[in-house]
Amino acid sequence: MRRQQGMRLDDRYVPYFQMTGLYHLTRLNDRWFRLDEALVSAFVKRWRPETHTQVQKYAVNCSWFQETFGECPEGADDETVRRYARAYIMMLLGTQLFVDKSGNRIHIRWLPYVARMEEMGTYSWGSVALAWLYRCMCRVANIHVVKLAGPLQLLQSWIFWQFPRFRPAGYETFSWPLASRWSGYNPSGSEKGPRVQMWRLRIDRLQDREFIWMPYNSPDVLQVVHPEALEPRHMELWRSVTSLIYFAVIE
Repeated sequence: MRRQQGMRLDDRYVPYFQMTGLYHLTRLNDRWFRLDEALVSAFVKRWRPETHTQVQKYAVNCSWFQETFGECPEGADDETVRRYARAYIMMLLGTQLFVDKSGNRIHIRWLPYVARMEEMGTYSWGSVALAWLYRCMCRVANIHVVKLAGPLQLLQSWIFWQFPRFRPAGYETFSWPLASRWSGYNPSGSEKGPRVQMWRLRIDRLQDREFIWMPYNSPDVLQVVHPEALEPRHMELWRSVTSLIYFAVIE
């Protein structure tokens, strides 16, 4: 998961990002960190639920988006800005939240949604991203699948926040979005196989005291959290037993 090379984040897009509920993810987009595939793979290999269904693959190359919508023209009218914002959101969804193993294509399934941006904010993007992550974790847990997919930087950020023992040193500055704390992280480039085995052994030896249940509750973290996230409606604890739906994927 990488920053959208070739597509400049234009301030004129911000109202559309806020409308769709993707503004905070957009702010994180320029601050992604490198993925430690050995660490994430070790966690995923401990997850082995069964899964079914398949999604058709109709996609457009990222290079076309970058060449066509790389930078919104100066003095563009509202409709042009809206069109470029749609393209940016397509790239954001296809290369960040719902990236597949190709890594360089955007699925056209998002077209009906960006065509009606006023309605995008009514969808639960967090739950569909979680459903897609679960699906990708299920697939890669299969011994015959070797390539990771999904919003794995978000999974890695969760690992670093919850498991101090696996956290890289020198990343003590908190910022919003919270996953941007690891911006600039560059894992070891050594051979992946032995590192996966090392991480799996360390996971198997974990003690319950080495897991932080509420890592975002410290005063230092709360100081940087966006005020919107601290509204009473987000602070209350809600429980629901429901399906997580991402197109044909239901968990």
